[in-house]
Amino acid sequence: MTQAGQHIAVIGAGLMGHGIALTFARAGHRVSVTDPVADMLATCPARIGESLTLLGAGAVDVADALGRVTLAKDMASAVSGADVVFEAAPEKLELKQKIFADIEAHAPADAILASNTSVIQISKIMGGLSGRHRAMGTHWWNPPHMIPLVEVVKTEWTDHALAQRMFDLLAHAGKTPAMVEKDVPGFIGNRLQHALWREAISLVENGICDAETVDDVVKASFGRRLAVLGPLENADLVGLELTQDIHKQVLFDLEISGDPSPYLQKMRDSGRSGMAAGAGLRDWKPGDLEKTKARVADHLRKLDDILPN
Repeated sequence: MTQAGQHIAVIGAGLMGHGIALTFARAGHRVSVTDPVADMLATCPARIGESLTLLGAGAVDVADALGRVTLAKDMASAVSGADVVFEAAPEKLELKQKIFADIEAHAPADAILASNTSVIQISKIMGGLSGRHRAMGTHWWNPPHMIPLVEVVKTEWTDHALAQRMFDLLAHAGKTPAMVEKDVPGFIGNRLQHALWREAISLVENGICDAETVDDVVKASFGRRLAVLGPLENADLVGLELTQDIHKQVLFDLEISGDPSPYLQKMRDSGRSGMAAGAGLRDWKPGDLEKTKARVADHLRKLDDILPN
């Protein structure tokens, strides 16, 4: 099968779903989208158009991409004849299991089935399917049309050739796919990210510094080089002897709890649930949420211009 002109079905038209649909429509594929929420489905083309415009696409390119997107009234019509199906539903295990049971009942027997989950093990989502060999995870990062990475997650049942087909499809669409050979919670990216978050929260909880200082330290030091120098590249750059010597002096004192920090629950119990509420680990002013989103989007666009995917 060629990588151009495939029929891609996307289940879910929210932030993740519309970005996945946008990516494949822009790459020349036919895309069918469905969502159980009528307003979410109806506004999907407008949101795709807005996102494409923010990415710098002209009116002709926007119209061309939207011309390849079809809104499907239900699951059956969305996946009928699909080559690849992407699920982009909320992070609820039972919901995803039900969705894939419905997908399997209506999609072609040779369609590749993929779940866009951030942390749930794919084997838990797909274990009840009769065609588990064609099921895998594709963890897109938010916003999916701006972050290059997509993690392709194999289970013990996944056909390796089909996983490679997915890898190639994503690469052809301009993404940076990464093959995850074992189905572990959080895959690669979120395991790394939340190991950092766990230590960051612990620093604040234990009075070593405040939350703003943690963010300043990351943004003004190693955070600046992460886009061009990965952690293992850096370990090789400084040398494994130095890396090992540092680990001997610090690893024993890092946070190792296997449970969420009680400090997070303390914050939530006091009404400090995050930026949208005006306070979380840090205090926020009205308008900060929108400004932060715009700042991140602008940064990602600039990175896309100067860094290879």
